[in-house]
Amino acid sequence: MKLPVTAYGESGSPVVVMHGLFGSGRNWMTAARRLASAHRVYALDLRNHGTSPHVDTMSYPEMAADVQETIADLGTGPVALIGHSMGGKTAMVTALQYPEVVERLIVVDAAPVTYPPAFVEYAKAMRSADLSNVHRRADVEAQLVDAVDSPGTRAFLLQNLILDTEGARWRPNLPVIEAALPQISGWPEDLTGSFDGPTLFVYGGKSDYVQQDHRATIAAYFPTAQYAEIPEAGHWVHAERLDDFLTTITPFLP
Repeated sequence: MKLPVTAYGESGSPVVVMHGLFGSGRNWMTAARRLASAHRVYALDLRNHGTSPHVDTMSYPEMAADVQETIADLGTGPVALIGHSMGGKTAMVTALQYPEVVERLIVVDAAPVTYPPAFVEYAKAMRSADLSNVHRRADVEAQLVDAVDSPGTRAFLLQNLILDTEGARWRPNLPVIEAALPQISGWPEDLTGSFDGPTLFVYGGKSDYVQQDHRATIAAYFPTAQYAEIPEAGHWVHAERLDDFLTTITPFLP
């Protein structure tokens, strides 16, 4: 399935960026505009997110196949592939299964391991919100407060709310995403082989998504892996510490 693409920049080597769970390509807009001074940047909406079609499943092999088809359709040749969290796992699987479309790989705060299911309460809260008489985003935010403590996280989730003359509705395919959360938190253990291209794992110093004991597993899949910590960042590295993030990845890009 070809994915919606937003392009930035006029020339330069191709860079494809991918968002995490409950995100969209718009999450990368500020970073993409900065990178576009030297690169042609493409921000994707992964399946069931953003403006992508709603489909009934979303395993990592399926998402990687979407990415491969989309990159092939761009006609750019192999790209520098960057993904955050769920997008980082999708990027890893794409590099392992379709190395012909990936020139190099940057994984942002993710590892090829299974995590405890995340965002379960967020998904339930979003699905259970009563949108029938909503006139302002604040009306929905008030319904999320009990399940989502952080104002910043609520604001992030509310980016998924469509509020127009037709009423209020969620943009992502929430039922399918909620059902797929165990897969999204997991890793397809039957994956074999390795990706030998340049690979950089960037992680937040205040996040626990990339740990020292993950490195043996990472090395098996990505033998050229390098690591870069952004000390003051949490999980949303490129949103929290954009300047540090760009300073870290720019020398790694072609």
